[in-house]
Amino acid sequence: MAPQQHTDTPATNDGHHDDHDDMGGFARDLPSLLSRRRALALMGGLSLAGLAAACGSDSDSDASSTTTSTGADASTTTASSAQGAMPSGGPGGPPPGGGGPGGGAASTPTTVEGETPNETAGPYPADASNGPDFLTGEGVVHQDITKSVGEFSGTAAGVATKIELTVVDAASGDAMPDAAVYLWHCTATGQYSIYEIEDQNYLRGVQIADSKGKVTFDSIFPGCYSGRWPHCHFEVFTSVDEATAGSNSVKTSQLALPQADCEEVYASSDYGNSASNLSGMSLSTDNVFSDGWDLQLATVSGSVDSGLTVSLTVKV
Repeated sequence: MAPQQHTDTPATNDGHHDDHDDMGGFARDLPSLLSRRRALALMGGLSLAGLAAACGSDSDSDASSTTTSTGADASTTTASSAQGAMPSGGPGGPPPGGGGPGGGAASTPTTVEGETPNETAGPYPADASNGPDFLTGEGVVHQDITKSVGEFSGTAAGVATKIELTVVDAASGDAMPDAAVYLWHCTATGQYSIYEIEDQNYLRGVQIADSKGKVTFDSIFPGCYSGRWPHCHFEVFTSVDEATAGSNSVKTSQLALPQADCEEVYASSDYGNSASNLSGMSLSTDNVFSDGWDLQLATVSGSVDSGLTVSLTVKV
């Protein structure tokens, strides 16, 4: 569990606005193409220009809402499953390589068998790796991430969702109490606070693991923007002090959301073009999850009306 160092190239806010104009997953999550999941393709001679030409996508200019969330705590359980065959990166496939924030495979430790894969933090982490630093600000350790903190106020709209991560040691299976998790994701219409919504910092927060290694965030179900499968980003730190210092994470990864639950949620008017964006995607074609998602696919319980719970075990 050697600490990971952030290696994202600094970017200006103007550059992120350009990404917002092109809502495509390739432009927005370009660093992931330099991660463990694309290293072999790049080494094989596929140029970045060629990837850009192959992965261009339509624009999606939905605006984000700041009305109150809907739904209450989850009360019933529904079965959820992702569709599509497991690619070669799944069980029995080639062992995954390195690739943390910024996707620099050489700068991060290789993922061991049975460990949650390392992934890019993407272009919107706000962890000081590319400019904005949410982690050292006021009020970042909070459970209800539907609300902005510090100098901002506002509440993200969407289907009420608890996101529960259980952090364990990959080698022993033992819980990691007192580990801190920084989690962030997009709005119902596919935008990220701080970067694309400059006057809000909701849908980001830090929580400290309990004695069982569990952290819980009160949030909304993330939307789906063009070019990426619905997901949440997270970073794991050994302590809250490490987290709020914004450095030395021991795991940076993403969780995937099941297709059936996404389709049900995206029927809501709060979710803009999420349904149509999802229809053109699959886990097997996503540029992050395409080589296997067995350790990253969350389970979902509850209902859209009463609230959902997204759960995943994170193996560090």
